[in-house]
Amino acid sequence: MAQLRFEGLEFHDVGPLSLLVEPGECVCISGPSGAGKTLMLRAITDLDQHQGNVWLGDDLCESIDAPTWRRWVALLPAESGWWNDIVGPHLEGVGQNELAQLGFDVDVMGWSVDRLSTGEKQRLALIRLLAQKPKALLLDEPTAALDEQNTQQVEKVVEEYCDRTAAPVVWISHDTQQIKRIAGRCLRLSDGQLLGVSG
Repeated sequence: MAQLRFEGLEFHDVGPLSLLVEPGECVCISGPSGAGKTLMLRAITDLDQHQGNVWLGDDLCESIDAPTWRRWVALLPAESGWWNDIVGPHLEGVGQNELAQLGFDVDVMGWSVDRLSTGEKQRLALIRLLAQKPKALLLDEPTAALDEQNTQQVEKVVEEYCDRTAAPVVWISHDTQQIKRIAGRCLRLSDGQLLGVSG
């Protein structure tokens, strides 16, 4: 599998930033609100204008059409989008096992999106994302609205996906205990720079 790498990444007043995430590695990014963590993920997946280069393996972002790149380097935003009133159409190809891993029965397919809690939306959005078989994951506080049990389930599902596919992961989190559990490395985005975190 491929490394995820960016060099000279600049957006708004942030950067230039450079980072290499090895296959199967989880790098956590923390930092104060407004530092640009979400904007960094959006730049990596080419949703916002930016300067600098991003590669997945030998593939340069600019050389790949946008829909393909965003399927390969997949962003799970803090608030997911829902284009149908019913859950099922969002989860085509998702089986009972994938749902059960994150605490759902198949009857969730018939639920109205309006009845979903924020935490349920986060878990279902992760299921939807992984069903596309991305080659790299960008996770923007994917457990922020979850209780401890569901947080651990999400961590396990992501870990198993990465063990199986060797997908590199960039995971934004403010939870120091979570970072200790999941991260191979932790960096802090502050004052427009990515800095290493000791300990």
